[in-house]
Amino acid sequence: AGELFAQAPVEQFPGIAVESVTDSSRYFVIRIEDENGRRAFIGVGFVDRGDAFDFNVALQDHFKWVKQQSELAKQAENPDQGPKLDLSFKEGQTIKLNIANMKKKEGATGSTRPRPAGPGGLSLLPPPPGGKSSSSAAFPSGEQPSSSLSAPVQLPGTPIT
Repeated sequence: AGELFAQAPVEQFPGIAVESVTDSSRYFVIRIEDENGRRAFIGVGFVDRGDAFDFNVALQDHFKWVKQQSELAKQAENPDQGPKLDLSFKEGQTIKLNIANMKKKEGATGSTRPRPAGPGGLSLLPPPPGGKSSSSAAFPSGEQPSSSLSAPVQLPGTPIT
């Protein structure tokens, strides 16, 4: 007939309106009431454990949101309450910032060494020490690379190193 038969007002979770079953994570007991105050308990079960988990999390998230809203309303009514955080500088207080990548001013003393710049403004590091190159060390079995691979190949926009 479209009339309300019963309702389950959930005031808190966990509470008396919705309780989880102790021996299964997929079943819950819901307490319903009608207009006359009569109560009944109905079991609700989920086939998929993920759906039961989602139901449980949705109830927890709802009441977490309700709690946050009530706390925000209390703070809005009494903005003077609560600790105030003073982050201002006191008289004579200074701070020192040490930023490692900051460029020094001209004329400042320091041991900065210019790096060689390659084509396109890219800075290149020097080759590693001990860079002896021997064809027998690179190819211990005596095989030599083919002539097409012996010359370096330069891709567009990349330096040959």
